[in-house]
Amino acid sequence: MAATPTAADLNTLATLLRDAAKAEIMPRFGASASRAKADGSLVTSADIGVQQHLTAALAQRWPAVALLGEEMDTAEQQRLLDAGGPLWCLDPLDGTTNFACGFPGFCLSLALLRDGRAELAAILDPLRDECFTAASGRGAHLNGAPLVPFAPGPALGDCVAVVDFKRIPPARVAPLFRAGGFRSQRNLGAVALEWCWLAAGRFQLYLHGGQKLWDYAAGQLVAQEAGCAAALFPPNGDTPVEALALGKRLALAATDADLFAQWRDFVGLPLHG
Repeated sequence: MAATPTAADLNTLATLLRDAAKAEIMPRFGASASRAKADGSLVTSADIGVQQHLTAALAQRWPAVALLGEEMDTAEQQRLLDAGGPLWCLDPLDGTTNFACGFPGFCLSLALLRDGRAELAAILDPLRDECFTAASGRGAHLNGAPLVPFAPGPALGDCVAVVDFKRIPPARVAPLFRAGGFRSQRNLGAVALEWCWLAAGRFQLYLHGGQKLWDYAAGQLVAQEAGCAAALFPPNGDTPVEALALGKRLALAATDADLFAQWRDFVGLPLHG
């Protein structure tokens, strides 16, 4: 077994995610109490269970690769990120609020980070048994089938947009509904799954005002490897950033470069400040 995983190990990663979901998530769906963390987000026993399960399973196969998980102390997360070398980035349950409410929109998200970028990604929607995978430079897949984004037309008005209004300044919300924008709007409440559904063409435009590393590390790779155009920005900036960091990032994306250019002009950055 190689010291670090490669694209050939994506099927193994998918199996590990399915095993974790079967053991830690699905038995608790609809029966798991939640509590609020310091940042206001929710955590359940499923979040903790998946993180513990996958930390052990991944370490057994690739002991040289450390793991940064959402349910870790911030200082420890930063230490791991600063240490360099290959690093797992795990969101054990993306969409915890959905999970706690019984809403069918949540996933497990795992990325391998190396040399300051995401190299591998595996994201599992356990309710639909859909596993999205990607390897840098090798494309993206859904349950082994290549992902190809779909756009119903060349203009913003032809498209469905997923917009997370919670993290957009109130004064900037109404202008997003002006003429010339999207045909319709959705919000799933599970960031990694939103990236994957963009890659699958289930919507065509994306705007989220504040994602953390474990939210976008795997999902953005899936979307970009599928052929989507995407960029991350400081919440109060208009210049894309590529460096991995724990701080929040504004995400802007579309199923192709032409729609991305139109969408960026329509939204108008910066959103904050």
